[in-house]
Amino acid sequence: MLIDTALVGLGLVLLFFGGDLLVRGAVALAARLCVPPLLIGLTIVGFGTSMPELLVSLNAAFAGLPDIAVGNVVGSNTANILLILGLALLVAPLPTRLPGLSRDLVVMLASAGLLALVAMGGRVAGWHGLLFLALLAAYLVYGAIRGRAQGAEDADSGSSMALWQMLGFIAAGLAALVFGADFLVDGATSLAHGMGISDAVIGLTVVAVGTSLPELATSVVAAFKRQPEIAVGNVVGSNIFNILGILGLTAAITPVPVAPQMAAFDIPVMVVVSLAIAVLLTVLRRVPQWAGLGLLAAYGWYCTVLFV
Repeated sequence: MLIDTALVGLGLVLLFFGGDLLVRGAVALAARLCVPPLLIGLTIVGFGTSMPELLVSLNAAFAGLPDIAVGNVVGSNTANILLILGLALLVAPLPTRLPGLSRDLVVMLASAGLLALVAMGGRVAGWHGLLFLALLAAYLVYGAIRGRAQGAEDADSGSSMALWQMLGFIAAGLAALVFGADFLVDGATSLAHGMGISDAVIGLTVVAVGTSLPELATSVVAAFKRQPEIAVGNVVGSNIFNILGILGLTAAITPVPVAPQMAAFDIPVMVVVSLAIAVLLTVLRRVPQWAGLGLLAAYGWYCTVLFV
């Protein structure tokens, strides 16, 4: 038990610092390439901070633990909205009139709805995975075209970080993420079995929140620095990549069964909270700080339901 707990703790630490290094290097590189802030948050930061989820889900699928593979993605998406944006809102209100955000929210909602539809069949098959990856590729092409159009007027002037330092941060971050993901899956699985807790609950809570630590750190720091494009774009981009990229790649390699409980409850919860935040970010001029308390309370309720 002690060794398993230490593995989980070490895995979380490596994931957190690995994600931080990866994001710092990627953001500096993107700034040098003149990519606008929202697009940085949606793609490089959002996808970069999802690397832990990617590695954990792949490791879990190969280890024959589909509940953790799927639960990690679904739980991370729910935590990204309720926990991470909830905490970011406590730091500062989030402005919502960001150019192009509504289109990205539509992609996030469509991804969540597509997963809910696929999950009704009881598994994410190989061809589902290929479809998800194709949709992600189309989204990235669209983002690249949009970035080229907006870059001149929206982008920062560049980064003072040396190129070798950027690449070093990215490489070190990826290495830490690989080892951290392996430690976390091994430790969490052993703890789940030892305490009589199902793989699904562990994947939806401990593993999901643990792999969301890079998103948490990035969005909260961005809120402190008054950079809402990064705070919001990080969550939206991460949620898109979690479904289309992570589940897509995992299922393309090995089909992933979806537990009935997850298809009937956890995935619908993810869809509902995705819809709720999309409404807040498009209808209101500014999401007030008190809304963060509501999001955190909703996440507390969700975790309570899982463990009761």
